[in-house]
Amino acid sequence: MTQVIKVKTGSKFEDEYSYSRIVSVDNWIFVSNTAGRNPDTKEIPEDLVEQTKQVFKNIETALVRVDSSLEDVIAARIFVPNPKDTFVVMDIFGKQFKGIDPTITVTNSPLVASYYKVEVEVTAYRNASKAEIKKLTF
Repeated sequence: MTQVIKVKTGSKFEDEYSYSRIVSVDNWIFVSNTAGRNPDTKEIPEDLVEQTKQVFKNIETALVRVDSSLEDVIAARIFVPNPKDTFVVMDIFGKQFKGIDPTITVTNSPLVASYYKVEVEVTAYRNASKAEIKKLTF
């Protein structure tokens, strides 16, 4: 029987707008678009680098709740409103996901508020990091 787990982080937006941070369907894990808000202080760093690092901390914390990790990420969608910020975000992404190599989509599009400098949505597959991985180049 299929198991569905829905994880909320306590954000007022999740309840107000009826969504979950994570929905896990068997081994498939879908993580909602995630911003760099510190869950403890509720603050969003003004600094792009710190905000981006917080995004990945938030995603990793959520994945751990469903027995997964960043190493299981197979796809990422990255939203950066300011085109000038793209390569800063991508440098951080590249270091964070070195050797994991998920597929990515990167777009420069507005976010819901101007203080959000980056948001990331990921799809993971539980234990993908433990699977036999075959790398091809074409």
